[in-house]
Amino acid sequence: MLCGAPSTLGVMSIQVPLSEELRSVVGTPAEATLLESSPRSRVWRVGLRGGDRVIVKQIADGGGVGSDEDARYAREVAALRLAARAGRPAVAPELLAVDPAARVMVLEYLDDQGAVDDWMPGYAESLARLHALTGPADSGTLPAWSGPTAADADSFLALAKALDVTVPPGLPNDLADLIDRLDPTSHHALLHGDPCPGNDLRTADGLRFIDFEQASLGNGLVELAYFRIGFPTCWCAMSVTGTPLTEVEDIYRSTWLALTGTDVPGDLADACAGWLIRGDALVQRAERETADHFARIPAEDFDWGYVSARERLLHRLSAVADVTRTHDHLHLLGRLSDTLATRLLTRWPTLRPLPAHGERPWF
Repeated sequence: MLCGAPSTLGVMSIQVPLSEELRSVVGTPAEATLLESSPRSRVWRVGLRGGDRVIVKQIADGGGVGSDEDARYAREVAALRLAARAGRPAVAPELLAVDPAARVMVLEYLDDQGAVDDWMPGYAESLARLHALTGPADSGTLPAWSGPTAADADSFLALAKALDVTVPPGLPNDLADLIDRLDPTSHHALLHGDPCPGNDLRTADGLRFIDFEQASLGNGLVELAYFRIGFPTCWCAMSVTGTPLTEVEDIYRSTWLALTGTDVPGDLADACAGWLIRGDALVQRAERETADHFARIPAEDFDWGYVSARERLLHRLSAVADVTRTHDHLHLLGRLSDTLATRLLTRWPTLRPLPAHGERPWF
């Protein structure tokens, strides 16, 4: 939650990390307010002498072995520079100045206009515009998107067996083929990496995305799939179905076509299935790559935000069952997903559906 978001932690002394070089570019701070953000960054809304405002963001030191703060900083800066190609209306805040040594960036201040009931069409259009900004010539400017692995597939199948659901004999091969099809090598869309409610701001000239620390290059369908699969990397998981789902997917595809002259490449069912088999998509980022989270499901449920892991999984199973019923390559996964969804509800009948998209939290 950045760039004009209303929640704050209070007015601080003006000891924001602005070097003399940055001050010479953007101006001298007169006041600063610390905004809410993840533990992985510190963010201030800074009032400058003369009346202008900017956002100052510093990527935090993650600490410990394998800390990735430098990589996250480099990703965000690179992604913001690529996103600037959109022109007007913009799809991200303007990057005004950087201090790589301190992992600091200065961004334009965005006046967030707050809640609007019909938020998804603008979101879908801006997402497509963001994705369409890059192509093969941009290979290497950001890491390639990281898809599901063979270990993810094995863990998912082990969960089915632990819940006494028979795995169709051909499904392991189908999942291996799925992982191959999701290889991002031939795709170069500018992916946000975490396009969640709260990482989007509604401004006077359209929706803009913020927080690009996990940006990558890959197939835009893996983020279009968020609507069907329940916003898999987001604490505020939600459900989009029926006409609203059809409308936003049509907006995304028509926007992409208008900008690129081509249809969106790839298969949305593959993208949804890829999210389903990733156990790490059941927990917040700090807990990923720390355990086999599918293996936890039979013995415990665990919350992230206001829904539980089993509730997230139930939604994804139902979504994949629906999108793969007549699929040439994923019909076995669809059958298993349908059976698993029924098994979850039989064993844990109090599981709730995800909140509807109209109930998205506003910050």
